[in-house]
Amino acid sequence: MSPNPQSCVVDIPLRVLCGGPEISPAACMDIHCCSDINGCYYGKAVTVQCTKDASFIVVAARDATLPNIDLESISLMSSEPDCTHVDFNSQFAIYHFPVTSCGSVVTEVQGSIIYENRLFSTYELGVGPLGSITRDSNYEVRFQCIYRGVSVETLMTETMNLAGPIAIAPVLGPIKVELRLGNGVCTTKGCDAVDVAYDSYYVDSDYPVTKVLRDPVYIEVRLVNMIDPSVILTLGRCWTTTQLNPHSLPQWDILIEGCPNQGDRYLSTLIPISPSSGLPFPSHYKRFIFQMFTFVDQDMSPLKEQVYIHCSTEVLCTPGQGEQCDPSCGGRKKKKDVAATAVAEEPVMTVGPLLMGRVEEAHQVP
Repeated sequence: MSPNPQSCVVDIPLRVLCGGPEISPAACMDIHCCSDINGCYYGKAVTVQCTKDASFIVVAARDATLPNIDLESISLMSSEPDCTHVDFNSQFAIYHFPVTSCGSVVTEVQGSIIYENRLFSTYELGVGPLGSITRDSNYEVRFQCIYRGVSVETLMTETMNLAGPIAIAPVLGPIKVELRLGNGVCTTKGCDAVDVAYDSYYVDSDYPVTKVLRDPVYIEVRLVNMIDPSVILTLGRCWTTTQLNPHSLPQWDILIEGCPNQGDRYLSTLIPISPSSGLPFPSHYKRFIFQMFTFVDQDMSPLKEQVYIHCSTEVLCTPGQGEQCDPSCGGRKKKKDVAATAVAEEPVMTVGPLLMGRVEEAHQVP
């Protein structure tokens, strides 16, 4: 995957060379570096590489986040003297260490040896009598070297604080997860509403979106910029709140462990995505529908407030032989019993708000 062009804008005196002196532009991009007439170099990101001699190379850029990372504040899982940067300038910190050292965790899965470590930043707290604050970036990267026979694979996931009023997931290094609402509508007789709902999507300027009670709400969660067809996106919990904060109360579950909430009279509907869907990687998508509702207060009166939708991706899963990643909803086999390869934290995505309105109001939404 090519690096973001913006991340490649690095002043020549501050560049850190990537790869050997004779590396080609294509090979440079293959290891997630930037290339121009002056050679191959690391971009303004956190770049992880796995070497065939079983070492991690991690290059962290100060400009990888806003506000910028304090390079002196980041560390690996182990704070041993040999587990600090091997080189350093005002813009980059470079780590190079054996995959077996610096607190790395090793696991073996179906003939593959996986070494995992973590690069994370500390941050300064301001503590007052009624609360605490920070103005520093909170940043964490988990990365793996996967050795399978003579092949070497690098995997990286990054986590940052939720930001922005509406909706795209906190992100995963080369992987990003997005939650969005379908807004396609039937315009021809005999059209299937579900088939066309995901032909188009609401954008930021469409919010808040007005829905009436029991209106269908079409949800899609997808992997962005991922081209590995063996990876399967699976959902954990999806729920709603009346505030942007996913931890606020009240809450109502839509999906629990990827399955419709059995305590809801109007069960959500999971939408199967077949290989013939026309999507480039159907396993990178999850779709479901729930019917619009409103929260009620302690007196059982409708609050008629806005509703935000939140989802967590439980794992990015690569199934083994005879195993599955998706939950068996309604069956005996639980997702947690499946011994598939799971990689990733649980990023929470948020979209909204939806407003409960009258029918005529809802029809004004494009």
